[in-house]
Amino acid sequence: MNRLPIADRRQVRQAAVRLMRRERGALTVVLSLTVLTALSGLVGPYLLGKIVGGAERGELTLSTVDWLALGVLLAAVVHLLLVRYSALQTTRLGERLLASLREEAVTRSMALPARVVDRLSTGDLLARVTSDVGTIGQALRDSVPEVFTGVVHLVVVFVALFVLDPVLGLVALAGVPFLAWVLRWYLVRARAAYLAESEANGDVAEISAAVGEGSRTIETYGLRDRMVAAADDTIARSYRTRLRTLRLRNVLFPVAGFVNTLPTALVLLVGGLFYATDSVRIEVVVTGSLYVWRLIEPLDRILFWVEFLQRGGASFARVEGIGANVEPAPEVAEPDDDRIEVRGVRFSYVDGHEVLHGVDLVVQPGERLAIVGVSGAGKSTLGRLIAGVDRPSEGSVHVGGVPVADLAAAGEQRIVLVTQEHHVFIGTLRENLAMAAPDAPDERLVEALRTVDAHWFDELEDGLDTVLGAGGVELDPAQAQQLALARVEVADPHTLVLDEATSSLSTWPEVLSETLG
Repeated sequence: MNRLPIADRRQVRQAAVRLMRRERGALTVVLSLTVLTALSGLVGPYLLGKIVGGAERGELTLSTVDWLALGVLLAAVVHLLLVRYSALQTTRLGERLLASLREEAVTRSMALPARVVDRLSTGDLLARVTSDVGTIGQALRDSVPEVFTGVVHLVVVFVALFVLDPVLGLVALAGVPFLAWVLRWYLVRARAAYLAESEANGDVAEISAAVGEGSRTIETYGLRDRMVAAADDTIARSYRTRLRTLRLRNVLFPVAGFVNTLPTALVLLVGGLFYATDSVRIEVVVTGSLYVWRLIEPLDRILFWVEFLQRGGASFARVEGIGANVEPAPEVAEPDDDRIEVRGVRFSYVDGHEVLHGVDLVVQPGERLAIVGVSGAGKSTLGRLIAGVDRPSEGSVHVGGVPVADLAAAGEQRIVLVTQEHHVFIGTLRENLAMAAPDAPDERLVEALRTVDAHWFDELEDGLDTVLGAGGVELDPAQAQQLALARVEVADPHTLVLDEATSSLSTWPEVLSETLG
Protein backbone atom coordinates (compact mmCIF):
# COMPACT_ATOMS: atom_id res chain seq x y z
CA MET A 1 0.00 0.00 0.00
CA ASN A 2 1.13 3.53 -0.77
CA ARG A 3 1.44 6.32 1.78
CA LEU A 4 0.56 9.95 1.48
CA PRO A 5 3.54 12.31 1.32
CA ILE A 6 4.78 14.32 4.29
CA ALA A 7 5.14 18.09 4.03
CA ASP A 8 8.69 19.40 4.35
CA ARG A 9 9.73 22.15 6.76
CA ARG A 10 9.15 24.92 4.23
CA GLN A 11 5.63 23.73 3.46
CA VAL A 12 4.86 23.44 7.17
CA ARG A 13 6.08 27.00 7.79
CA GLN A 14 4.02 28.30 4.89
CA ALA A 15 0.94 26.48 6.17
CA ALA A 16 1.44 27.85 9.68
CA VAL A 17 1.82 31.39 8.35
CA ARG A 18 -1.31 30.92 6.24
CA LEU A 19 -3.29 29.86 9.30
CA MET A 20 -1.96 32.74 11.40
CA ARG A 21 -2.74 35.35 8.76
CA ARG A 22 -6.40 34.47 8.99
CA GLU A 23 -6.34 35.42 12.67
CA ARG A 24 -4.12 38.53 12.59
CA GLY A 25 -6.50 40.54 14.77
CA ALA A 26 -6.80 37.82 17.40
CA LEU A 27 -3.03 37.33 17.41
CA THR A 28 -2.50 41.03 18.09
CA VAL A 29 -4.94 40.90 21.00
CA VAL A 30 -3.29 37.80 22.47
CA LEU A 31 0.21 39.29 22.13
CA SER A 32 -0.87 42.52 23.81
CA LEU A 33 -2.55 40.68 26.68
CA THR A 34 0.48 38.44 27.15
CA VAL A 35 2.87 41.41 27.36
CA LEU A 36 0.56 43.15 29.87
CA THR A 37 0.40 39.93 31.91
CA ALA A 38 4.18 39.65 31.99
CA LEU A 39 4.58 43.33 32.97
CA SER A 40 2.00 43.03 35.74
CA GLY A 41 3.97 40.11 37.16
CA LEU A 42 7.02 42.38 37.61
CA VAL A 43 5.26 44.92 39.82
CA GLY A 44 5.04 42.71 42.92
CA PRO A 45 8.77 41.76 43.05
CA TYR A 46 9.75 45.40 42.44
CA LEU A 47 7.62 46.62 45.37
CA LEU A 48 8.90 43.82 47.62
CA GLY A 49 12.44 44.91 46.81
CA LYS A 50 11.51 48.46 47.80
CA ILE A 51 10.14 47.21 51.13
CA VAL A 52 13.30 45.20 51.91
CA GLY A 53 15.63 48.01 50.83
CA GLY A 54 13.74 50.70 52.70
CA ALA A 55 13.53 48.58 55.84
CA GLU A 56 17.26 47.82 55.68
CA ARG A 57 18.08 51.54 55.52
CA GLY A 58 15.38 52.46 58.06
CA GLU A 59 13.72 54.89 55.65
CA LEU A 60 10.18 53.41 55.67
CA THR A 61 7.36 54.23 58.00
CA LEU A 62 4.72 51.67 58.91
CA SER A 63 2.11 53.38 56.73
CA THR A 64 4.50 53.35 53.76
CA VAL A 65 5.05 49.62 54.20
CA ASP A 66 1.28 49.12 54.33
CA TRP A 67 0.80 51.03 51.08
CA LEU A 68 3.58 49.09 49.37
CA ALA A 69 2.11 45.81 50.62
CA LEU A 70 -1.30 46.88 49.32
CA GLY A 71 0.36 47.60 45.97
CA VAL A 72 1.80 44.06 45.95
CA LEU A 73 -1.66 42.65 46.64
CA LEU A 74 -3.32 44.74 43.92
CA ALA A 75 -0.58 43.79 41.44
CA ALA A 76 -1.18 40.11 42.22
CA VAL A 77 -4.94 40.50 41.65
CA VAL A 78 -4.43 42.35 38.36
CA HIS A 79 -1.88 39.73 37.29
CA LEU A 80 -4.33 36.92 38.08
CA LEU A 81 -7.14 38.55 36.09
CA LEU A 82 -4.85 39.17 33.11
CA VAL A 83 -3.58 35.58 33.24
CA ARG A 84 -7.13 34.21 33.16
CA TYR A 85 -8.34 36.50 30.38
CA SER A 86 -5.17 36.03 28.32
CA ALA A 87 -5.50 32.23 28.65
CA LEU A 88 -9.14 32.45 27.56
CA GLN A 89 -8.34 34.47 24.44
CA THR A 90 -5.38 32.25 23.60
CA THR A 91 -7.48 29.10 23.92
CA ARG A 92 -10.18 30.58 21.70
CA LEU A 93 -7.57 31.42 19.09
CA GLY A 94 -6.23 27.87 19.24
CA GLU A 95 -9.71 26.41 18.78
CA ARG A 96 -10.35 28.60 15.73
CA LEU A 97 -7.04 27.57 14.21
CA LEU A 98 -7.86 23.92 14.90
CA ALA A 99 -11.28 24.28 13.26
CA SER A 100 -9.65 25.73 10.13
CA LEU A 101 -7.14 22.90 10.08
CA ARG A 102 -9.84 20.24 10.48
CA GLU A 103 -11.81 21.74 7.60
CA GLU A 104 -8.72 21.77 5.40
CA ALA A 105 -7.92 18.15 6.28
CA VAL A 106 -11.44 16.98 5.43
CA THR A 107 -11.53 19.06 2.23
CA ARG A 108 -8.18 17.68 1.07
CA SER A 109 -9.16 14.12 1.92
CA MET A 110 -12.39 14.42 -0.04
CA ALA A 111 -10.54 15.99 -2.97
CA LEU A 112 -8.06 13.11 -3.30
CA PRO A 113 -8.55 11.34 -6.64
CA ALA A 114 -10.20 7.94 -6.34
CA ARG A 115 -7.18 6.26 -7.93
CA VAL A 116 -4.99 7.71 -5.16
CA VAL A 117 -7.35 6.70 -2.36
CA ASP A 118 -7.65 3.14 -3.65
CA ARG A 119 -3.91 2.63 -3.37
CA LEU A 120 -3.48 4.30 -0.01
CA SER A 121 -2.85 2.60 3.28
CA THR A 122 -6.16 2.90 5.13
CA GLY A 123 -4.37 3.19 8.45
CA ASP A 124 -2.14 6.01 7.17
CA LEU A 125 -5.03 8.20 6.03
CA LEU A 126 -7.14 7.29 9.07
CA ALA A 127 -4.31 8.14 11.47
CA ARG A 128 -3.78 11.51 9.79
CA VAL A 129 -7.39 12.67 9.99
CA THR A 130 -7.96 11.32 13.51
CA SER A 131 -4.96 10.90 15.81
CA ASP A 132 -2.72 13.41 14.00
CA VAL A 133 -5.43 16.06 13.91
CA GLY A 134 -6.13 15.29 17.58
CA THR A 135 -2.44 15.76 18.41
CA ILE A 136 -2.43 19.09 16.57
CA GLY A 137 -5.57 20.04 18.48
CA GLN A 138 -3.88 19.50 21.81
CA ALA A 139 -0.83 21.37 20.57
CA LEU A 140 -2.94 24.34 19.50
CA ARG A 141 -4.95 24.33 22.72
CA ASP A 142 -2.07 23.74 25.11
CA SER A 143 1.44 23.66 23.65
CA VAL A 144 1.36 26.68 21.35
CA PRO A 145 -0.32 29.02 23.89
CA GLU A 146 1.96 27.86 26.72
CA VAL A 147 5.14 28.18 24.67
CA PHE A 148 4.05 31.49 23.17
CA THR A 149 3.20 33.08 26.51
CA GLY A 150 6.31 31.54 28.08
CA VAL A 151 8.59 33.10 25.46
CA VAL A 152 6.95 36.51 25.88
CA HIS A 153 7.35 36.28 29.67
CA LEU A 154 11.03 35.34 29.31
CA VAL A 155 11.72 38.29 27.02
CA VAL A 156 9.93 40.74 29.31
CA VAL A 157 11.69 39.46 32.45
CA PHE A 158 15.14 39.52 30.83
CA VAL A 159 14.58 43.09 29.62
CA ALA A 160 13.47 44.06 33.15
CA LEU A 161 16.62 42.44 34.60
CA PHE A 162 18.91 44.38 32.29
CA VAL A 163 17.07 47.61 33.08
CA LEU A 164 17.38 46.85 36.81
CA ASP A 165 21.09 45.99 36.65
CA PRO A 166 23.01 45.01 33.49
CA VAL A 167 25.43 42.80 35.43
CA LEU A 168 22.63 40.76 37.00
CA GLY A 169 21.04 40.54 33.57
CA LEU A 170 24.20 39.02 32.13
CA VAL A 171 24.48 36.61 35.06
CA ALA A 172 20.87 35.48 34.45
CA LEU A 173 21.91 34.50 30.93
CA ALA A 174 24.41 31.94 32.26
CA GLY A 175 22.07 29.04 31.56
CA VAL A 176 21.35 30.07 27.95
CA PRO A 177 24.35 28.23 26.39
CA PHE A 178 23.31 24.96 28.04
CA LEU A 179 19.70 25.51 26.99
CA ALA A 180 20.70 26.36 23.41
CA TRP A 181 22.84 23.23 23.18
CA VAL A 182 20.20 20.83 24.49
CA LEU A 183 17.44 22.38 22.37
CA ARG A 184 19.58 22.17 19.24
CA TRP A 185 20.50 18.56 20.02
CA TYR A 186 16.86 17.71 20.65
CA LEU A 187 15.31 19.55 17.70
CA VAL A 188 17.75 18.05 15.19
CA ARG A 189 16.56 14.57 16.15
CA ALA A 190 12.96 15.18 17.20
CA ARG A 191 11.26 15.68 13.82
CA ALA A 192 12.43 12.39 12.33
CA ALA A 193 11.73 10.54 15.59
CA TYR A 194 8.18 11.79 15.94
CA LEU A 195 7.41 11.29 12.25
CA ALA A 196 8.55 7.68 12.61
CA GLU A 197 6.37 7.28 15.69
CA SER A 198 3.31 8.70 13.89
CA GLU A 199 3.95 6.44 10.90
CA ALA A 200 4.24 3.42 13.18
CA ASN A 201 0.95 4.38 14.85
CA GLY A 202 -0.65 4.44 11.41
CA ASP A 203 0.70 0.95 10.69
CA VAL A 204 -0.81 -0.29 13.97
CA ALA A 205 -4.17 1.22 13.00
CA GLU A 206 -3.87 -0.36 9.54
CA ILE A 207 -3.22 -3.89 10.75
CA SER A 208 -5.83 -3.56 13.50
CA ALA A 209 -8.46 -2.61 10.92
CA ALA A 210 -7.33 -5.40 8.59
CA VAL A 211 -7.57 -8.04 11.31
CA GLY A 212 -10.93 -6.76 12.51
CA GLU A 213 -12.52 -6.60 9.07
CA GLY A 214 -11.00 -9.80 7.73
CA SER A 215 -11.17 -12.03 10.79
CA ARG A 216 -13.38 -14.62 9.10
CA THR A 217 -11.16 -14.77 6.04
CA ILE A 218 -8.09 -15.12 8.26
CA GLU A 219 -9.65 -18.09 10.08
CA THR A 220 -10.93 -19.66 6.86
CA TYR A 221 -7.56 -19.71 5.14
CA GLY A 222 -5.53 -20.51 8.27
CA LEU A 223 -3.70 -17.19 8.25
CA ARG A 224 -3.89 -16.69 12.01
CA ASP A 225 -0.20 -17.31 12.74
CA ARG A 226 0.92 -15.14 9.85
CA MET A 227 -1.31 -12.22 10.91
CA VAL A 228 -0.26 -12.56 14.55
CA ALA A 229 3.39 -12.42 13.47
CA ALA A 230 2.71 -9.38 11.30
CA ALA A 231 0.86 -7.66 14.15
CA ASP A 232 3.67 -8.46 16.59
CA ASP A 233 6.23 -7.00 14.19
CA THR A 234 4.15 -3.84 13.68
CA ILE A 235 3.62 -3.32 17.40
CA ALA A 236 7.30 -3.97 18.11
CA ARG A 237 8.24 -1.32 15.54
CA SER A 238 5.83 1.11 17.19
CA TYR A 239 7.38 0.29 20.57
CA ARG A 240 10.88 1.01 19.24
CA THR A 241 9.82 4.39 17.88
CA ARG A 242 8.33 5.30 21.26
CA LEU A 243 11.57 4.33 23.01
CA ARG A 244 13.46 6.55 20.59
CA THR A 245 11.38 9.62 21.50
CA LEU A 246 11.60 8.70 25.18
CA ARG A 247 15.42 8.77 25.01
CA LEU A 248 15.26 12.26 23.57
CA ARG A 249 13.12 13.44 26.48
CA ASN A 250 15.48 11.77 28.97
CA VAL A 251 18.23 14.11 27.78
CA LEU A 252 16.11 17.26 27.38
CA PHE A 253 14.44 17.41 30.77
CA PRO A 254 17.47 16.78 33.10
CA VAL A 255 19.49 19.51 31.35
CA ALA A 256 16.46 21.79 31.55
CA GLY A 257 16.27 21.23 35.30
CA PHE A 258 19.92 22.24 35.66
CA VAL A 259 19.32 25.37 33.56
CA ASN A 260 16.47 26.35 35.87
CA THR A 261 18.59 26.38 39.04
CA LEU A 262 21.83 27.83 37.66
CA PRO A 263 20.72 31.48 37.03
CA THR A 264 18.99 31.76 40.41
CA ALA A 265 22.03 30.50 42.29
CA LEU A 266 24.42 32.76 40.35
CA VAL A 267 22.28 35.90 40.77
CA LEU A 268 22.11 35.32 44.53
CA LEU A 269 25.86 34.66 44.70
CA VAL A 270 26.96 37.59 42.50
CA GLY A 271 24.34 39.91 43.98
CA GLY A 272 25.48 39.02 47.49
CA LEU A 273 29.12 39.70 46.62
CA PHE A 274 28.23 43.05 45.04
CA TYR A 275 26.12 44.00 48.04
CA ALA A 276 28.97 43.10 50.40
CA THR A 277 31.23 45.53 48.52
CA ASP A 278 28.53 48.24 48.43
CA SER A 279 28.39 47.99 44.62
CA VAL A 280 24.62 47.43 44.58
CA ARG A 281 21.74 48.11 46.92
CA ILE A 282 19.87 45.33 48.67
CA GLU A 283 16.57 46.05 46.93
CA VAL A 284 18.27 45.48 43.57
CA VAL A 285 19.54 42.08 44.70
CA VAL A 286 16.11 41.12 46.13
CA THR A 287 14.20 42.34 43.07
CA GLY A 288 16.69 40.72 40.69
CA SER A 289 16.48 37.42 42.55
CA LEU A 290 12.70 37.49 42.41
CA TYR A 291 12.80 38.35 38.70
CA VAL A 292 15.12 35.39 38.04
CA TRP A 293 12.79 33.22 40.09
CA ARG A 294 10.01 34.30 37.74
CA LEU A 295 12.05 32.90 34.85
CA ILE A 296 11.70 29.37 36.18
CA GLU A 297 7.96 28.99 35.63
CA PRO A 298 7.83 30.10 31.95
CA LEU A 299 11.04 28.20 31.20
CA ASP A 300 9.60 25.04 32.75
CA ARG A 301 6.45 25.63 30.76
CA ILE A 302 8.34 25.99 27.49
CA LEU A 303 10.54 22.93 28.01
CA PHE A 304 7.60 20.83 29.17
CA TRP A 305 5.55 21.67 26.09
CA VAL A 306 8.34 21.86 23.50
CA GLU A 307 8.36 18.05 23.41
CA PHE A 308 4.66 17.94 22.64
CA LEU A 309 5.10 20.83 20.23
CA GLN A 310 7.52 18.65 18.26
CA ARG A 311 4.97 15.86 18.27
CA GLY A 312 2.36 18.33 17.04
CA GLY A 313 4.76 19.63 14.39
CA ALA A 314 5.29 16.11 13.06
CA SER A 315 1.52 15.57 12.97
CA PHE A 316 1.09 18.95 11.25
CA ALA A 317 3.53 17.83 8.54
CA ARG A 318 1.55 14.63 8.05
CA VAL A 319 -1.80 16.41 7.87
CA GLU A 320 -0.37 19.06 5.55
CA GLY A 321 0.84 16.20 3.36
CA ILE A 322 -2.76 15.19 2.58
CA GLY A 323 -3.32 16.29 -0.97
CA ALA A 324 0.32 17.34 -1.47
CA ASN A 325 1.87 16.45 -4.83
CA VAL A 326 -1.59 15.78 -6.27
CA GLU A 327 -1.88 17.23 -9.75
CA PRO A 328 -4.21 20.26 -9.92
CA ALA A 329 -7.48 19.85 -11.75
CA PRO A 330 -6.87 20.32 -15.49
CA GLU A 331 -8.81 22.71 -17.69
CA VAL A 332 -10.95 20.62 -19.99
CA ALA A 333 -13.08 21.42 -22.98
CA GLU A 334 -16.75 20.57 -23.20
CA PRO A 335 -17.26 17.13 -24.82
CA ASP A 336 -18.70 17.28 -28.33
CA ASP A 337 -21.19 14.50 -27.63
CA ASP A 338 -21.77 11.45 -25.39
CA ARG A 339 -19.87 8.96 -27.53
CA ILE A 340 -17.40 6.88 -25.47
CA GLU A 341 -14.28 5.63 -27.25
CA VAL A 342 -11.69 3.26 -25.83
CA ARG A 343 -8.66 2.91 -28.09
CA GLY A 344 -5.68 0.55 -27.60
CA VAL A 345 -6.04 0.59 -23.82
CA ARG A 346 -3.50 -1.24 -21.72
CA PHE A 347 -3.38 -1.14 -17.94
CA SER A 348 -1.39 -2.69 -15.11
CA TYR A 349 -1.57 -2.25 -11.37
CA VAL A 350 1.96 -3.63 -11.01
CA ASP A 351 4.66 -3.06 -13.61
CA GLY A 352 5.09 -6.07 -15.85
CA HIS A 353 1.66 -7.58 -15.06
CA GLU A 354 -0.93 -6.19 -17.48
CA VAL A 355 -4.60 -6.58 -16.65
CA LEU A 356 -5.88 -5.20 -19.96
CA HIS A 357 -4.11 -5.82 -23.26
CA GLY A 358 -5.04 -3.48 -26.12
CA VAL A 359 -8.80 -3.02 -25.58
CA ASP A 360 -10.85 -1.17 -28.22
CA LEU A 361 -14.44 -0.21 -27.53
CA VAL A 362 -17.04 2.27 -28.76
CA VAL A 363 -20.30 3.01 -26.93
CA GLN A 364 -22.79 5.13 -28.84
CA PRO A 365 -25.27 7.43 -27.04
CA GLY A 366 -28.32 5.43 -25.93
CA GLU A 367 -26.57 2.05 -26.08
CA ARG A 368 -26.46 -0.43 -23.18
CA LEU A 369 -23.36 -2.57 -22.94
CA ALA A 370 -22.84 -5.68 -20.81
CA ILE A 371 -19.32 -6.96 -20.16
CA VAL A 372 -19.05 -10.57 -18.98
CA GLY A 373 -16.11 -12.77 -18.18
CA VAL A 374 -14.48 -14.91 -15.55
CA SER A 375 -13.34 -13.44 -12.27
CA GLY A 376 -10.09 -11.53 -12.75
CA ALA A 377 -10.61 -10.97 -16.47
CA GLY A 378 -10.45 -7.18 -16.02
CA LYS A 379 -14.14 -6.21 -16.06
CA SER A 380 -13.89 -3.95 -13.01
CA THR A 381 -10.64 -2.45 -14.26
CA LEU A 382 -12.22 -1.54 -17.58
CA GLY A 383 -15.17 -0.01 -15.72
CA ARG A 384 -12.80 2.12 -13.64
CA LEU A 385 -11.03 3.35 -16.79
CA ILE A 386 -14.31 4.21 -18.50
CA ALA A 387 -15.44 6.12 -15.40
CA GLY A 388 -12.15 8.03 -15.25
CA VAL A 389 -11.12 6.62 -11.87
CA ASP A 390 -7.82 5.39 -13.33
CA ARG A 391 -5.80 6.41 -16.37
CA PRO A 392 -4.68 3.76 -18.87
CA SER A 393 -1.00 2.86 -19.04
CA GLU A 394 -1.29 3.06 -22.82
CA GLY A 395 -4.09 4.10 -25.14
CA SER A 396 -6.94 6.49 -24.47
CA VAL A 397 -10.47 6.68 -23.07
CA HIS A 398 -12.50 9.62 -24.37
CA VAL A 399 -16.05 10.87 -24.12
CA GLY A 400 -16.96 13.33 -26.84
CA GLY A 401 -13.27 13.69 -27.72
CA VAL A 402 -12.19 14.65 -24.18
CA PRO A 403 -10.17 12.34 -21.88
CA VAL A 404 -12.55 10.90 -19.28
CA ALA A 405 -9.90 11.01 -16.53
CA ASP A 406 -9.45 14.78 -17.12
CA LEU A 407 -13.19 15.31 -16.77
CA ALA A 408 -13.22 13.34 -13.51
CA ALA A 409 -10.19 15.24 -12.17
CA ALA A 410 -11.94 18.54 -12.99
CA GLY A 411 -14.94 17.44 -10.92
CA GLU A 412 -17.31 16.81 -13.84
CA GLN A 413 -18.89 13.41 -13.21
CA ARG A 414 -20.41 12.68 -16.63
CA ILE A 415 -19.74 8.98 -16.07
CA VAL A 416 -20.49 7.47 -12.65
CA LEU A 417 -19.18 4.13 -11.42
CA VAL A 418 -21.32 2.20 -8.93
CA THR A 419 -19.76 -0.88 -7.36
CA GLN A 420 -20.96 -3.48 -4.87
CA GLU A 421 -19.18 -1.44 -2.19
CA HIS A 422 -21.55 1.15 -0.74
CA HIS A 423 -21.62 3.46 2.24
CA VAL A 424 -24.39 4.89 4.37
CA PHE A 425 -23.35 8.22 5.82
CA ILE A 426 -24.37 9.20 9.32
CA GLY A 427 -27.20 11.69 8.83
CA THR A 428 -30.74 11.82 7.57
CA LEU A 429 -32.01 9.91 4.58
CA ARG A 430 -32.49 13.26 2.83
CA GLU A 431 -28.84 14.19 3.39
CA ASN A 432 -27.68 10.80 2.09
CA LEU A 433 -29.61 11.29 -1.13
CA ALA A 434 -29.20 15.03 -1.66
CA MET A 435 -25.40 14.92 -1.61
CA ALA A 436 -25.68 13.88 -5.25
CA ALA A 437 -27.73 17.02 -6.04
CA PRO A 438 -27.93 19.46 -3.09
CA ASP A 439 -30.74 21.50 -4.65
CA ALA A 440 -32.95 18.51 -5.45
CA PRO A 441 -36.51 18.85 -4.05
CA ASP A 442 -37.96 16.20 -1.75
CA GLU A 443 -40.25 14.98 -4.51
CA ARG A 444 -37.26 14.04 -6.64
CA LEU A 445 -35.61 12.20 -3.74
CA VAL A 446 -38.77 10.18 -3.05
CA GLU A 447 -39.16 9.41 -6.75
CA ALA A 448 -35.58 8.08 -6.84
CA LEU A 449 -36.35 5.71 -3.96
CA ARG A 450 -39.48 4.51 -5.76
CA THR A 451 -37.47 3.96 -8.93
CA VAL A 452 -35.09 1.53 -7.23
CA ASP A 453 -37.97 -0.29 -5.55
CA ALA A 454 -37.03 0.82 -2.01
CA HIS A 455 -40.34 -0.14 -0.37
CA TRP A 456 -38.78 0.04 3.11
CA PHE A 457 -38.98 3.83 2.79
CA ASP A 458 -42.75 3.67 3.34
CA GLU A 459 -42.19 2.07 6.76
CA LEU A 460 -40.06 4.95 8.08
CA GLU A 461 -42.08 7.10 10.45
CA ASP A 462 -39.93 10.18 9.86
CA GLY A 463 -39.62 9.70 6.12
CA LEU A 464 -36.72 11.62 4.63
CA ASP A 465 -35.89 13.00 8.09
CA THR A 466 -35.03 9.51 9.37
CA VAL A 467 -31.53 9.40 10.82
CA LEU A 468 -29.39 6.62 9.35
CA GLY A 469 -26.23 4.97 10.61
CA ALA A 470 -24.89 4.87 14.16
CA GLY A 471 -27.58 5.99 16.58
CA GLY A 472 -30.27 5.80 13.92
CA VAL A 473 -31.83 3.26 11.56
CA GLU A 474 -29.36 0.60 10.42
CA LEU A 475 -29.94 -0.45 6.81
CA ASP A 476 -29.24 -4.02 5.75
CA PRO A 477 -26.92 -4.62 2.73
CA ALA A 478 -29.80 -4.75 0.24
CA GLN A 479 -31.33 -1.51 1.54
CA ALA A 480 -27.94 0.19 1.56
CA GLN A 481 -27.42 -0.85 -2.06
CA GLN A 482 -30.81 0.55 -3.00
CA LEU A 483 -29.86 3.80 -1.29
CA ALA A 484 -26.68 3.96 -3.36
CA LEU A 485 -28.66 3.38 -6.56
CA ALA A 486 -31.20 6.01 -5.56
CA ARG A 487 -28.36 8.45 -5.00
CA VAL A 488 -27.18 7.79 -8.55
CA GLU A 489 -30.72 8.28 -9.83
CA VAL A 490 -30.76 11.70 -8.17
CA ALA A 491 -27.36 12.57 -9.71
CA ASP A 492 -28.67 11.56 -13.16
CA PRO A 493 -25.31 11.12 -14.96
CA HIS A 494 -25.33 10.70 -18.73
CA THR A 495 -23.50 7.33 -18.44
CA LEU A 496 -23.68 4.78 -15.64
CA VAL A 497 -21.18 1.96 -15.09
CA LEU A 498 -22.55 -0.76 -12.80
CA ASP A 499 -19.95 -3.14 -11.38
CA GLU A 500 -22.01 -5.79 -9.53
CA ALA A 501 -23.93 -2.84 -8.09
CA THR A 502 -27.05 -4.97 -7.45
CA SER A 503 -25.34 -8.04 -5.99
CA SER A 504 -27.30 -7.79 -2.70
CA LEU A 505 -30.71 -7.37 -4.33
CA SER A 506 -32.91 -10.38 -4.93
CA THR A 507 -34.93 -8.47 -7.53
CA TRP A 508 -31.90 -7.04 -9.32
CA PRO A 509 -33.15 -7.51 -12.92
CA GLU A 510 -36.25 -5.40 -12.28
CA VAL A 511 -34.32 -2.78 -10.31
CA LEU A 512 -31.63 -2.58 -12.98
CA SER A 513 -34.21 -2.18 -15.69
CA GLU A 514 -35.96 0.60 -13.77
CA THR A 515 -32.72 2.40 -12.94
CA LEU A 516 -31.54 2.42 -16.55
CA GLY A 517 -34.92 3.60 -17.69
